[in-house]
Amino acid sequence: MRRPSLSMLQGNQTPARSALGTVLGAAAAFAAGALLMYLFDPNTGRRRRAVARDRGAAMGHGAAHLVQGKTKRAADQVRGALARTRDRLSTEPLDDELLHDRIRSKLGRLVDHPGSIEVHVHDGRVQLKGEVLDEELHHLIATLSSMRGVRNLESLLRTSSAHPPSPSPFPPSHH
Repeated sequence: MRRPSLSMLQGNQTPARSALGTVLGAAAAFAAGALLMYLFDPNTGRRRRAVARDRGAAMGHGAAHLVQGKTKRAADQVRGALARTRDRLSTEPLDDELLHDRIRSKLGRLVDHPGSIEVHVHDGRVQLKGEVLDEELHHLIATLSSMRGVRNLESLLRTSSAHPPSPSPFPPSHH
């Protein structure tokens, strides 16, 4: 009994499709032959193989570096989530200096000009002074008052519709 050929299994092939397969096969064989000639050329084949080997090794090192970076980032995110959970579950009172630093850090994500706000903390009582934009005030107060360790929040903030001036890190010049 005769085994069915590939063309019999695929159904009737058109002559154009058969010719295309033949041309593609010939092109692939030609490309493979050209590659072998390129790599095994007696004059420069050794150098070409060394370059290909070095590029492959560099790609392998790059991939390993990428995987190492992604793994470290994932581990850092897990560590951060555990620290946040531990902090939320903690009942220990926060030191005023630590609370001050956390509020200063949070300000950088809540307002456009965190440097225009003074923060004073004493026994968990927080006092804010300075100027913020109208649209920032409500979210700022809500977020800071819900932070762990804040027992009371007093806002002496002024609001404006324009950006408050940032304090200059340089002393005024006298000409």
